[in-house]
Amino acid sequence: MDLSNFGRFPSLGGKSVFVTGGGSGIGAAIVESFVDQGARVAFVDIDDAASRALCDAIRHQYGAAPSFTRCDITDIAAMQAAIEQAARDQGDIGVLINNAANDTRHTWQEVTPEYWDERMAINLRPMFFAIQSVAPQMKRLGGGSVINFGSISWKVRMGGAAAYTTAKAAVHGLTRGMARELGQDAIRVNTVLPGWVMTERQKKLWLDETGERLLDQEQCLKGRIEPVDVARLVMFLASDDARMCTAQEFIVDGGWA
Repeated sequence: MDLSNFGRFPSLGGKSVFVTGGGSGIGAAIVESFVDQGARVAFVDIDDAASRALCDAIRHQYGAAPSFTRCDITDIAAMQAAIEQAARDQGDIGVLINNAANDTRHTWQEVTPEYWDERMAINLRPMFFAIQSVAPQMKRLGGGSVINFGSISWKVRMGGAAAYTTAKAAVHGLTRGMARELGQDAIRVNTVLPGWVMTERQKKLWLDETGERLLDQEQCLKGRIEPVDVARLVMFLASDDARMCTAQEFIVDGGWA
């Protein structure tokens, strides 16, 4: 990506950052944007090939690459081990991006208790345990920024994914509760809510002519949201420029919700 026309945040230079689901889509744009800002970045993902290709591309463009660990975040112990390893390699983590999610569609009639638990294990539970792992590191640093990813899906009453939208709505409770818990240590916790972002996954699986018409109808802005549009907001919230922003939700949806 050409990020030369976007804002610079000097406070991100040298910052230790950890991103979940950083191998593709929004996560990849976030990883590259942090590298572009001069941060030290570690990320986890389950897609080994895409993640290694991203690391190679970033190394080619910037002369430095993020650190990648293959990890299924439903394995909390493995995720926490990756966080601890990242801290050993690049210093205490000052920015945590809880980005990883899975928005596979499902009808409410077919949901089983096992499927419900699996959706929570992917879309909600890892966020709390990642925060639990990084909070002591951020406290040692004198503060930090946690950015949890929500979704406008529940705000716009999206059907066809009841377990997913429930998990994403719950992210707001997690954000606000942990903002209160951690604020005394200057640790900020916010939620970013993307709209319909034009990732390769979205375009391949769900963006058809009907979807295009829906975007034109519902968004106030008629353009299309790209992963980098979300990443730019993340850079601000991670930086010292946002030092008094916490317990809030920030929406990037072209004016849909």
